[in-house]
Amino acid sequence: MSGRLTGLLSGVAVAGAVHAAANAALLRRPPEHPPPVHRPVTVVLPVRDEQAQVGGCLDAVLAQQRVPDLRVVVVDDGSTDGTAAVVRAVPDPRVRLLTAPDLPRGWLGKPHACATGAAAAEASDDGVLVFVDADVRLFPDAVAAAVAMLDAHRLDLVSPWPRPVTGSRAERLVQPLSPWLWMTTLPLRLAERSPRPSLTAANGQFLVLTRAGYERAGGHAAVRGEVIEDVALARAVKRAGGRAVPADGSRLAACRMYEGWPALRSGYTKSLWASVGGSPAASGLAAAALTAVWVVPALAALRGSRAGLVGYAAGVAGRAVSAAATGSRVWPDALAHPLSMLLFDGLLAASVAGRRRGTLSWRGRPVGGPTPDEETMAR
Repeated sequence: MSGRLTGLLSGVAVAGAVHAAANAALLRRPPEHPPPVHRPVTVVLPVRDEQAQVGGCLDAVLAQQRVPDLRVVVVDDGSTDGTAAVVRAVPDPRVRLLTAPDLPRGWLGKPHACATGAAAAEASDDGVLVFVDADVRLFPDAVAAAVAMLDAHRLDLVSPWPRPVTGSRAERLVQPLSPWLWMTTLPLRLAERSPRPSLTAANGQFLVLTRAGYERAGGHAAVRGEVIEDVALARAVKRAGGRAVPADGSRLAACRMYEGWPALRSGYTKSLWASVGGSPAASGLAAAALTAVWVVPALAALRGSRAGLVGYAAGVAGRAVSAAATGSRVWPDALAHPLSMLLFDGLLAASVAGRRRGTLSWRGRPVGGPTPDEETMAR
């Protein structure tokens, strides 16, 4: 590889690190002492086979402070374990358990469960809807602080990114990549002001919306068949004229999304194809670009290239800045950033292949099969 190309790729890596640092400074952060919430808040918790997680999640939700009018709607989406029994055993009248109706044609499970819960929430023009996953643990001021961000910045949707909790080496390599990617590539202040849906990032682990903004966007019915329904919902909010932004949620919540390599591989494989354009061509282009900028310079550095060393150092710096801003472990994990990108490439390839074969599934349900046009092209 020519030194000129290595220098060019390293320059892009440096620009990415600088952009991540700028975003770290501009990232919306919750107030340390949020005011009380003087409007109704409904927390919607969609669950499917979450017996081990739902109790801890509910305990944290019910412990929210400064939210006097708090209600919780748990939507059991066809669980086959003891999830419903755990919810029924919670002795708190604020908790309501619903069973999701049969999945309508064209809907995926999570959007349907979320829509069911939102429909059961108290109708209120000034109400707030909070969507939380069962593996999330909210800290006591999480909801009040998120609502304070909605109000302070006149937002319709705020996505406080929970602090990633990791155990295995694979989790430490992969889990911090999601916030790193949007901190490196998404201009946060421009995205906050721009009506363009493409300038959006969101995390369905913890989403907070005004009821009015949710309804204007069409709710989860507008994203009924989306595998990445959180980002799709944020884009729907923007298309409806609203404002939606990610925010620092590291002091509001924590989440261990997948425990160990098998769960991580299955979880990312089911949806990663949709996060980078949704087509094999777009996925291949994304993988090539990420590898070129954040792996190739590191390989050149191993061969003594000074430009490559600069590019590798920039990748490490960008990863460290992102990790520090979002609550991930910084050292020594950031040093392995090129390995993270290679592992991401492998997961993306498996995701695209699984989608083309129509073999992707999650919790016993098929997801993300190829469209008829793509099946024709494959033949």
